[in-house]
Amino acid sequence: MKNLDTVNKDTEPKDPFPIPRKIMAEPDYIDDDNPELIRPQKLINPVKSSRNHQDLHRELLMNQKRGLAPQNKPELQKVMEKRKRDQVIKQQKEEEAQKKKSDLEIELLKRQQKLEQLELEKQKIQEEQENAPEFVKVKGNLRRTVQEATEAPDS
Repeated sequence: MKNLDTVNKDTEPKDPFPIPRKIMAEPDYIDDDNPELIRPQKLINPVKSSRNHQDLHRELLMNQKRGLAPQNKPELQKVMEKRKRDQVIKQQKEEEAQKKKSDLEIELLKRQQKLEQLELEKQKIQEEQENAPEFVKVKGNLRRTVQEATEAPDS
């Protein structure tokens, strides 16, 4: 039987990575009770000890117990929502300002818009004339000279 026991011990797989019992050496001051040595103490985290942090942590825990999750919106989404709100508010203010305008201001705005439209049309016509081929320009000049010539003898 002894042979069987020795065979079983030899055939068992050995652990390739034995676990070391103590990786780090223990400091010397633990054994000595020397009163002159200053014992290390755990540092106090100033964030956790602050009143604001404690209140916030307490509120988060209460919300978690109630099932209320904090809003975890991405920063971009928050910015876009704020921008949209600002745009709506600005549009409402503009509408209110237009409602408050007098009849004279409304008429002046209409005339200004008409003048701007006429100016744009003139610019388009000039651009079309500038972009037109040369034979079209010459043809237009000939028509004008013919019209001027026919109007001159009548007067």
